[in-house]
Amino acid sequence: MAFGDWLGRMFGREPEPEAPRLELPKVKTSEELLVELAEFEQEIAERVPTMVLSRVARVASIVRDIVPRLDQLGAGSYQAHTVVATATSYLPEAVGGYLRLPRSWADTRPIANGKTALLVLCDQLDLLGYKMDQILDAVVRADAAALIAHGQFLAEKFGAGSGLELGEITAPSQPGQAPPPLSQAPPPATSSVAQPDLEDEPTDPGRTPPARRLEPPSGTA
Repeated sequence: MAFGDWLGRMFGREPEPEAPRLELPKVKTSEELLVELAEFEQEIAERVPTMVLSRVARVASIVRDIVPRLDQLGAGSYQAHTVVATATSYLPEAVGGYLRLPRSWADTRPIANGKTALLVLCDQLDLLGYKMDQILDAVVRADAAALIAHGQFLAEKFGAGSGLELGEITAPSQPGQAPPPLSQAPPPATSSVAQPDLEDEPTDPGRTPPARRLEPPSGTA
């Protein structure tokens, strides 16, 4: 008890009532949405005709593709709210309204524009599927636009005219041998043909060398 309330009671005054607290609904996580959607599909699997079940599966499949991308839509955006409401409210309430009707009556008795409750439900599910498909297309197109923008960035940074030039690289002549520097001239080529020995052949020390004949100079008689 607060001190002011205690004094009020001492002097016969009633304490002022506390202002009511506004409690906001808990925001479900992506995992909780997917679990709730899967449980709903299992619950109606054997209670609705095939034409209803196939449409529910289509809507649920698109919602599963969008839920991981809810952050891209923005937490407070109309599209994000529509996706969450479809999974938690629009889809279950549409099917629930059909299930509350007797099966034979719902499938045979016209209720609106000559359509039975079954056909009215199918129209509603088709509309939900169309809307979810529109939202998914918008999200995927945003991802595609980001991919194109990134490609343009890479082309401007590393494409032709970017100032990044790579020199010619000479492959090594042998495995494990590094190529010579571009500023160093390659060594001269050598011939594989054996060259004759220009030095005089060694002579035997005990052998007299042959006499050389002296030729007269040219132009004398």
